[in-house]
Amino acid sequence: MSERQENTTHFGFKTVEEDKKVELVADVFHSVATKYDVMNDVLSMGIHRVWKRFTVDCSGVRQGQKVLDLAGGTGDLTAKFSRIVGQEGQVVLADINDSMLKVGRSKLRDLGIEGNVEYVQANAEELPFPDNHFDLVTIAFGLRNVTDKDKALASIYRVLKPGGRLLVLEFSKPIHKPISKFYDFYSFNILPKLGKLIANDSESYQYLAESIRMHPNQETLKEMMGDVGFEGTEYFNLSAGIVALHRGYKY
Repeated sequence: MSERQENTTHFGFKTVEEDKKVELVADVFHSVATKYDVMNDVLSMGIHRVWKRFTVDCSGVRQGQKVLDLAGGTGDLTAKFSRIVGQEGQVVLADINDSMLKVGRSKLRDLGIEGNVEYVQANAEELPFPDNHFDLVTIAFGLRNVTDKDKALASIYRVLKPGGRLLVLEFSKPIHKPISKFYDFYSFNILPKLGKLIANDSESYQYLAESIRMHPNQETLKEMMGDVGFEGTEYFNLSAGIVALHRGYKY
């Protein structure tokens, strides 16, 4: 299934020209960058920390390895991986949005995390890294914002070493109808109001709710990963499928 037709794509529920989506998504994250961590805690009631901890537990990362935290935002996963890989390893925090990168860099330096972390502004569709370079690539809550997801997945596959793996943590489709109905009500009625109250920005959080609905479901994303070469692909439903973690390997 492809969400794109000819030269248009989706920005939430709107259909826009492909070359406009990057700019529109950038505006969203420029707007929310300084409140991003606070909003994550409020909107998920802190559960995003559990999802990210599970992601790290599923990573298999070891000391001395190279990790790409793609669409890494304010650096929650980067901080965890930095401690695991140690000074002999390397973590690259990459994001297309410079406002998010600045917030992430400032936050991690305040935590004393330096030396084995680099910051790169990069588009997931055209990663500026060598072939077969990283042991692990993670993309948490970022894939749904990418214009051409197939191209991004292929780009990620290219930069992974043989034996490397990709972890995609993303909002997905709830597996129980009652939860799905409550989630829809919360997303479209409560979430934008909280965005207005805390970040003075309801439109960005309206887009958040819409972009989640337009993102491929669990099985479709698994197939997309397989189509670009990933093997042994599996996914784990978290919080009854509100979020899913997909894991695939490059052999």
